[in-house]
Amino acid sequence: MKKIKSQIAIIGGGPSGLMLSHMLGLAGIDSIVLETRDPDYVVNRLRAGVLEQTAVDLINQVGLGERMAKIGLKQRCIEFRFDQEARPIDFHDLTEGRCTMVYPQNEVMSDLIEAHKKNQKEIWFHSEVNKINHDFDKPIINFNRHGEEYELTADFVVGCDGFHGISRASMPAEFIGNCDYQYGVAWLGILAQAAPATNHVVYGCHESGFAMMSIRSPEVTRLYLQCDPREDIHQWSDARIWEALHQRLDVPQRLSINEGVILQKTSTVMRSFMVNSMQYKKMFLVGDAAHIVPPPGAKGLNSAFADVAVLFRGLSDFYKRDSEDLLRRYSQIALRRMWLVQRFSNGLCNMIHQYDHHSVFEKKKQLADLRYMTTTEQGRLDFSLNFTGLPINF
Repeated sequence: MKKIKSQIAIIGGGPSGLMLSHMLGLAGIDSIVLETRDPDYVVNRLRAGVLEQTAVDLINQVGLGERMAKIGLKQRCIEFRFDQEARPIDFHDLTEGRCTMVYPQNEVMSDLIEAHKKNQKEIWFHSEVNKINHDFDKPIINFNRHGEEYELTADFVVGCDGFHGISRASMPAEFIGNCDYQYGVAWLGILAQAAPATNHVVYGCHESGFAMMSIRSPEVTRLYLQCDPREDIHQWSDARIWEALHQRLDVPQRLSINEGVILQKTSTVMRSFMVNSMQYKKMFLVGDAAHIVPPPGAKGLNSAFADVAVLFRGLSDFYKRDSEDLLRRYSQIALRRMWLVQRFSNGLCNMIHQYDHHSVFEKKKQLADLRYMTTTEQGRLDFSLNFTGLPINF
């Protein structure tokens, strides 16, 4: 067995793990990233596409914003369509310049991997973690790579390995706890070789169900349809998909969505999940390892980057200022912000979807909520501040 050491062991080579590793490297703090998959899989898997202003600011601050500025698509508004009308919310004007950016996760990953190569920092792909031992002053991680067994000793371990990863599973269940909520709806997502009909995101809140049009590039559109989680998405023919999208998204005085070749079909179940603590002894959880948000608020990757920003400050203070204050309060700080994110995402999710169990009263209340959010100054401002990213309050 080969024995190695590092100041920080990062489990998971997704965007949060690599962002933390990059930031630590800039601060002169050593880290090793262990990722189960190969680089092609990590870069090419399609995930989040919209970055909030808070995440854009972080990317620029750590020197990774050059390519994003060139090919990212800045978004200054979002449009809600219901009652056969289009109601845009211009968060750029409402928040004195805050925007979002369409810059898919695979592009973020390409930038992070390139930065690691440039800084000669190896990412340990093909590394399967078997055990995390918390019973020592310095935790020990056992993993297999290319058939060889390794033992990694570190000052701290950071779990960036997602909802199903080993990091959270290695922590005592009774200590970490969790809150789980199922919404009972899912999204059928498609990637279409078709030019977006608008240059901003559109949410269609129709009586037959929710639909969404997002942008991936000037030639590719990302579209979603509310569906039953129990449905087999392969039962949705291309013709049926386009018919439902037109029904839920097209309104008078607006361009119809553009059809094209469907390149991909996926299904995403709406759920919320939160741990009660994001740290145990010398281990810290980041992103999906600690919390899941439903996608309407576009908060998955953005929330993970917020966690990274908090944890980096704590680790930096520990090594540079010999202070453990922020590290001790990491979970408290991250969860306080994250519950506000859940509040926003949960409210939006319940507002835009159609539910079979809703009474007439609930349906009318839902419509009133949509009208308040899109037609009153306070409603538009509250949405804009949340959608473009809440501040990180240390």
